Amino acid sequence: MKFLLIMNINPTVLASLTEEEQAAIGAGHGDLIKEISASGEMISTQALADPSASVTVKSVDGVPTATDGPFVEAKEFIGGYYLVDVDSKERAVELARKIPDAGIPGLGIEVRQVMFESGSEM
Repeated sequence: MKFLLIMNINPTVLASLTEEEQAAIGAGHGDLIKEISASGEMISTQALADPSASVTVKSVDGVPTATDGPFVEAKEFIGGYYLVDVDSKERAVELARKIPDAGIPGLGIEVRQVMFESGSEM
Protein backbone atom coordinates (compact mmCIF):
# COMPACT_ATOMS: atom_id res chain seq x y z
CA MET A 1 0.00 0.00 0.00
CA LYS A 2 1.35 3.38 -0.97
CA PHE A 3 0.82 6.47 1.14
CA LEU A 4 1.75 10.11 0.75
CA LEU A 5 2.91 11.67 4.01
CA ILE A 6 2.31 15.37 3.36
CA MET A 7 4.18 17.88 5.51
CA ASN A 8 2.04 20.94 6.23
CA ILE A 9 4.28 23.91 6.98
CA ASN A 10 3.52 27.14 8.77
CA PRO A 11 6.37 29.62 8.10
CA THR A 12 5.58 31.60 11.26
CA VAL A 13 6.05 28.49 13.38
CA LEU A 14 9.31 27.59 11.61
CA ALA A 15 10.65 31.13 12.02
CA SER A 16 10.01 30.95 15.77
CA LEU A 17 12.28 27.91 16.20
CA THR A 18 15.83 28.24 17.45
CA GLU A 19 18.76 27.28 15.22
CA GLU A 20 19.20 24.15 17.34
CA GLU A 21 15.55 23.17 16.88
CA GLN A 22 15.79 23.74 13.13
CA ALA A 23 18.98 21.65 12.98
CA ALA A 24 17.22 18.88 14.94
CA ILE A 25 14.44 18.83 12.33
CA GLY A 26 17.00 18.38 9.54
CA ALA A 27 18.81 15.65 11.45
CA GLY A 28 15.51 13.91 12.22
CA HIS A 29 14.60 13.86 8.54
CA GLY A 30 18.02 12.41 7.74
CA ASP A 31 17.51 9.65 10.31
CA LEU A 32 14.04 8.83 8.98
CA ILE A 33 15.28 8.73 5.39
CA LYS A 34 17.99 6.26 6.41
CA GLU A 35 15.49 4.10 8.31
CA ILE A 36 12.87 3.82 5.60
CA SER A 37 15.44 3.49 2.84
CA ALA A 38 17.00 0.55 4.70
CA SER A 39 13.58 -1.07 5.29
CA GLY A 40 12.64 -0.69 1.61
CA GLU A 41 9.58 1.43 2.45
CA MET A 42 10.88 4.65 0.91
CA ILE A 43 9.82 5.47 -2.64
CA SER A 44 10.74 9.16 -2.66
CA THR A 45 10.78 12.38 -0.70
CA GLN A 46 10.75 15.95 -1.93
CA ALA A 47 10.87 19.39 -0.33
CA LEU A 48 8.89 22.07 -2.13
CA ALA A 49 9.74 25.73 -2.73
CA ASP A 50 7.87 28.48 -0.90
CA PRO A 51 4.44 29.14 -2.46
CA SER A 52 5.50 32.70 -3.31
CA ALA A 53 7.56 31.17 -6.14
CA SER A 54 4.64 29.20 -7.57
CA VAL A 55 2.33 29.71 -10.52
CA THR A 56 -1.37 28.88 -10.40
CA VAL A 57 -3.29 27.83 -13.52
CA LYS A 58 -7.05 28.43 -13.36
CA SER A 59 -9.84 28.74 -15.85
CA VAL A 60 -10.69 32.33 -16.75
CA ASP A 61 -13.61 32.54 -19.19
CA GLY A 62 -12.99 28.90 -20.10
CA VAL A 63 -9.30 29.41 -20.86
CA PRO A 64 -6.54 27.99 -18.63
CA THR A 65 -4.68 31.08 -17.42
CA ALA A 66 -1.43 31.20 -15.42
CA THR A 67 -0.88 33.73 -12.64
CA ASP A 68 2.00 34.19 -10.21
CA GLY A 69 1.61 32.83 -6.70
CA PRO A 70 -0.87 30.53 -5.05
CA PHE A 71 -3.20 33.33 -3.87
CA VAL A 72 -4.73 31.19 -1.17
CA GLU A 73 -5.80 32.51 2.19
CA ALA A 74 -3.97 30.07 4.42
CA LYS A 75 -1.29 30.15 7.06
CA GLU A 76 -0.08 26.68 6.11
CA PHE A 77 1.17 25.22 2.87
CA ILE A 78 2.54 21.91 1.63
CA GLY A 79 6.25 21.99 2.34
CA GLY A 80 7.09 18.54 1.05
CA TYR A 81 6.23 14.89 1.24
CA TYR A 82 7.38 11.33 1.65
CA LEU A 83 5.96 8.67 -0.66
CA VAL A 84 6.15 5.30 1.09
CA ASP A 85 5.14 1.73 0.33
CA VAL A 86 4.06 0.01 3.54
CA ASP A 87 1.99 -2.97 4.67
CA SER A 88 -0.80 -0.96 6.30
CA LYS A 89 -2.27 2.44 7.07
CA GLU A 90 -1.14 1.94 10.66
CA ARG A 91 2.48 1.67 9.50
CA ALA A 92 2.07 4.84 7.42
CA VAL A 93 0.78 6.66 10.50
CA GLU A 94 3.67 5.26 12.55
CA LEU A 95 6.13 6.67 10.00
CA ALA A 96 4.30 10.02 9.93
CA ARG A 97 4.76 10.25 13.70
CA LYS A 98 8.52 9.88 13.17
CA ILE A 99 8.70 12.92 10.87
CA PRO A 100 10.22 15.62 13.09
CA ASP A 101 7.64 18.21 12.04
CA ALA A 102 4.90 16.09 13.66
CA GLY A 103 6.32 16.89 17.10
CA ILE A 104 6.14 20.67 16.65
CA PRO A 105 2.92 22.47 17.64
CA GLY A 106 1.52 24.29 14.61
CA LEU A 107 2.90 21.84 12.04
CA GLY A 108 1.40 18.58 10.91
CA ILE A 109 1.59 15.55 8.67
CA GLU A 110 -1.34 14.44 6.53
CA VAL A 111 -1.43 10.72 5.69
CA ARG A 112 -3.22 9.92 2.41
CA GLN A 113 -3.38 6.62 0.58
CA VAL A 114 -2.42 6.62 -3.10
CA MET A 115 -5.41 5.34 -5.04
CA PHE A 116 -4.01 5.44 -8.60
CA GLU A 117 -0.64 5.84 -10.26
CA SER A 118 0.56 6.01 -13.81
CA GLY A 119 1.09 2.58 -15.32
CA SER A 120 -1.25 0.77 -12.94
CA GLU A 121 -4.75 -0.52 -13.54
CA MET A 122 -7.65 1.37 -11.98
